[in-house]
Amino acid sequence: MIKSLLIANRGEIACRIIRTARAMGIRTVAVYSDADAKALHVRQADEAVHIGPSPARESYLVGEKIIAAAKATGAEAIHPGYGFLSENAGFAQAVIDAGLIWVGPRPASITAMGLKDAAKKLMSDAGVPVTPGYLGENQEPDLLKFEADAIGYPVLIKAVAGGGGKGMRRVDASADFADALLSCKREAASSFGDDRVLIEKYILSPRHIEVQVFGDTHGNIVHLFERDCSLQRRHQKVIEEAPAPGMDEATREAICAAAVRAAKAVDYVGAGTIEFIADASEGLRADRIWFMEMNTRLQVEHPVTEEITGQDLVEWQLRVASGEPLPRTQEELSINGWAMEARLYAEDPVRGFLPSIGRLDLFQLGEGLGGRIDTGVYEGAEVSPFYDPMIAKLIARGDTRDEALELLSEMLNDSAIWPVRTNAAFLINALAHADFVAGTVDTGLIARDGDAMTAATAPSGKALTQAAMAMVPRSLFAGFRLNAPGRKDAPFLLDGQTIEVTLHGPGAEAPAPSMLLAEGGMVWKLEPFRVDGGHSGGAADGAILSPMPGRIIAVDVAAGASVAKGQKLVTLEAMKMEHSLVAPFDGTVAELNAEAGGQVSEGTLLVRIEKAGE
Repeated sequence: MIKSLLIANRGEIACRIIRTARAMGIRTVAVYSDADAKALHVRQADEAVHIGPSPARESYLVGEKIIAAAKATGAEAIHPGYGFLSENAGFAQAVIDAGLIWVGPRPASITAMGLKDAAKKLMSDAGVPVTPGYLGENQEPDLLKFEADAIGYPVLIKAVAGGGGKGMRRVDASADFADALLSCKREAASSFGDDRVLIEKYILSPRHIEVQVFGDTHGNIVHLFERDCSLQRRHQKVIEEAPAPGMDEATREAICAAAVRAAKAVDYVGAGTIEFIADASEGLRADRIWFMEMNTRLQVEHPVTEEITGQDLVEWQLRVASGEPLPRTQEELSINGWAMEARLYAEDPVRGFLPSIGRLDLFQLGEGLGGRIDTGVYEGAEVSPFYDPMIAKLIARGDTRDEALELLSEMLNDSAIWPVRTNAAFLINALAHADFVAGTVDTGLIARDGDAMTAATAPSGKALTQAAMAMVPRSLFAGFRLNAPGRKDAPFLLDGQTIEVTLHGPGAEAPAPSMLLAEGGMVWKLEPFRVDGGHSGGAADGAILSPMPGRIIAVDVAAGASVAKGQKLVTLEAMKMEHSLVAPFDGTVAELNAEAGGQVSEGTLLVRIEKAGE
């Protein structure tokens, strides 16, 4: 058995691996960048090594630094977690060549499944059904458009080396193809260093079903049943569950058998996921499910599989990497209950899901309700702009789907985070959506009904009044008759906006300068209104400010140019995602302070548009 393990990752997955390694008596070594010097995974590991500056390309993506850290600390093995270098065959081979144990699949398997076009051909040859599309080497834009036109719209453009929703665009009309292709290739090059794409037919009633597979070095391969990851936003998973709603035994047997055939086709070792797309227009049927891709690593959503099977998949990884056979045979694995996982992100749904960064002055996640919480942050920690915005995973298990859903909703409702904004309220609304409750979600649900899930909300009158009552001095009610409730309208600031609250009865013994009010996954700051307090307004109309710290990757206008409402002005990259800033109205670019490649902070004036005719 491995005695010492270096974890080539950060955040919640590093903490997750440390937890199992510690239970197995394995010494752990963490690596960290400048931004992560005080991170939770650094605190929890037995030893930690600094590997460079905050940007991932200068730290977590530099394989030589990670291998050197393993050598310097005497670590026997390297676990890559997910993301970063986890599916990099070159890094896996370098780890092996350095005489270390690679906790993952063979480099040849990563290579075989890492390129989506080659993987689809391999799967087709292995008898695994694949979606119609173009997988050719010719990447000329005109040819790609020709192939998309021939397949028929809508189509999906996907980065050949992609994953995690990056480098992926849906195109609904031929006229939109060129712009979508350019954006997809640019994002693919930035994320994966490879701008090649493939084209797939877009399924109109799609469900995303994936199967957890596991192989060992003794030739054994099993599946641990399916997960449903259909609730997605921009191709990124939001809530996952296991098993899949509406999955009958015959369809389950067919899809899981196909997943095992796929794993055997590449002589797979370790944890992997075979992802399928299902046409659910007539329910889940074995003849309407096609292979999409294989992820040659542990998945973010692996906890729901652990919860329904009672197996620790990280322990399985470490045992397989140590040369042991799989801990269970296929006959010894079964589904017990239901599990759901929600991904909690540091982002503001009300502001278009823009990333939110800063110090977590308040960080409570519904502890004590009986669910599972996987996180890589703590109260007082900093959320930086350099990495993925996911800060926690909330996992609920129940004997039935209804029980799991109810517990997950309670955990989210009990969450309170400030001043960093999160998507907790959005997740609560998604869980309450009629289609999700019924188990009939497809991947387009959020695109269709997302506005209702993200609408700005205010605290209930009851909660607001109770909070205000706790803040005001008893003297506020002086002069009111005893034995009768007092009543007074009092001004407050709720997140900077002036409101009036009607207070009934006596106030608290002493005034409070401000209070955090938490309800339904949202947190507001409530403070007394002061005439001399003052507050600054926003930028004037036409001032396009950077909504977050980030790097400018494209400037699409020039000073003095005429622009139309909705026209793209600047594209900003932050937390591994692209964000386009557009013109608020027709006008002229009066001021341009953006340059491709430049770093900007939140609130920086990038472009100023003057209205036409002014």
